[in-house]
Amino acid sequence: MRAHARSQGLKLKQTDRGALEALTLRGRESVQVLKCARVLQLLSEGWTVVGTAEAVGVTQTTVRTLRRRYRRYRDEGLNAALYERPHPGAARLLTERQASEVVAMVCAPPPEGRARWTVRLIAQEAVRRGLVAKVGRETVRELLLRHDLKPWREKNVVRARAERPVHRAHGGRAGVVRAAAVPG
Repeated sequence: MRAHARSQGLKLKQTDRGALEALTLRGRESVQVLKCARVLQLLSEGWTVVGTAEAVGVTQTTVRTLRRRYRRYRDEGLNAALYERPHPGAARLLTERQASEVVAMVCAPPPEGRARWTVRLIAQEAVRRGLVAKVGRETVRELLLRHDLKPWREKNVVRARAERPVHRAHGGRAGVVRAAAVPG
């Protein structure tokens, strides 16, 4: 007998068994919930993990996860096993004030000796200037993305150019003045 063919059955409460039966017969749930219900039913009937996974059309990991979730949350009821709990995600690393200070810093000229801002430079300067205690490059990248800032691009860099447009008094363009080439 192969190791994965052994059954680690699941003992359902009588009320849970009836609730699963009603749930699958009614069919007014999402496909995911119905599959979870069917997995629990088959496991309670003595099916193996492999057989259950093949019969329902889910992975073996899903079957094991459902079995573990039912056992862990047995006191909380069947819904704790059938419905996943929300995954809220991590809290933002920068407060709104810190984020606005970093954005303001990026909108200013880069430090002396630098032609433009880079993500790494922004992270280092924000810490050096005391705007934040600690910040990573990915946090800075996401902040720039949210504000549609691309300070490393040439067109966003303000610097003297050899060709400057000449503006008339009323604000319209008169043309372009080209700098004379300096022989080298």
